[in-house]
Parts: sequence; structure tokens; C-alpha cells
Amino acid sequence: MKRLTVAITGASGAIYAQRLLHHLDASSEVAQINLVISALGATVIREELELPVTGARQSDAELLLGRPTTKIALLPVKDVGATIASGSYPCDGMAVVPCSMGSLGYIAAGIARDLIHRAADVMLKERRALVLVPRETPFNAIHLENMLRVERAGALILPACPSFYHRPQSVLDLVDHLVFRIMAHLGVPHPTETAWQGRRPASE
Repeated sequence: MKRLTVAITGASGAIYAQRLLHHLDASSEVAQINLVISALGATVIREELELPVTGARQSDAELLLGRPTTKIALLPVKDVGATIASGSYPCDGMAVVPCSMGSLGYIAAGIARDLIHRAADVMLKERRALVLVPRETPFNAIHLENMLRVERAGALILPACPSFYHRPQSVLDLVDHLVFRIMAHLGVPHPTETAWQGRRPASE
């Protein structure tokens, strides 16, 4: 039973976070999800998902899920004294999805500007799973150098790049495929129908 942290920052791709929360909340392997939403993350959610999220209310979690939840606890982004800000708090992994280039820069520099950056720093220093899901294009040299820096520090860079080998039939298929990859790196079982099964016979 895992305790996980999900952080949403101000990059396009709020649907990835929404679907990740959907699957983690439904998983019998997950006991608790600590959710942190940056101010710009809340703005992107309002723009892309048309949900009146502020990032400061517990009800935001239920707005994102579209249903009640007992697993997700929303932590204020400015509360650097929250549980996940300490390495003594048992947390099995963290995903920043989507991860803005600004948040990536703070994490790469070890600067705890808010709870998201501090919690990510804790994951690195405690050698716990940290999955960063950047959603930006194109990348400039600073972005690439920051990604290399955090990867060398122990994070996993998992860009929001859709795959097509599983023959997706909808946008949701594309999104969930990436979400399942995030779950795999957090050690959470997920549906396997999108896993590569080898080359199909020519008749297909």
C-alpha cells in the first residue's frame, strides 16, 4: 500500500494529472495520495479542463476526479511545513505532472520556492522515486541541461510524448498510455493492454 505525491504545475497537459489521479485513486495498491497544485497549475486546469479549481481547497480533488475520494489529501502549495516536506514522512514516490520548465529549473537548482520544489528535493535526497513529466516544445539548451541535471541527481524524466504503437482510438487512449508509464515507474500496477506485445503478423 503506497503513499504517493502528485504535483500539478503550470504547463499544458492538465489531463495527464487528472487521469493519473483517476487511476491511482482507483488502485487497491495505493493507500494515500498527497496532491499539490501550483497557482499556475490551477490556472491551466481551469483553462484546459474547465474546472473551477483554486489549488487551495480539498474539494479541488473531487472536482478533478469527478467523484468523492477518501485517498487524496490536498496540501497548500505554500505550506513548506507540510508532511511531504520532510524526509521522515513515509512517501514512496512523487510525480510532477505536467512539469513546467520553471518548476524543473527550481528542482534542478535545489531551490525550495514552494512545497512542490521542497517535496521533490526530499525525494532526491532520500533516494525515492521522482518522476518529472515535462510538457514543452521545443526545448532550449537550459531546459535540456536542467533535465540532465535532475536525472543525474536521481529523477526520471518522462516527457509527455504520446505513443501510437498500441493503436489508440481516442485522445484518452493516448493520455492513459502515458499515465500507465508513470504508474509503472511509481511501482503501481496498471492495465497491460497498452504494453508492447511484439510485432503483429503482416495480415494485421
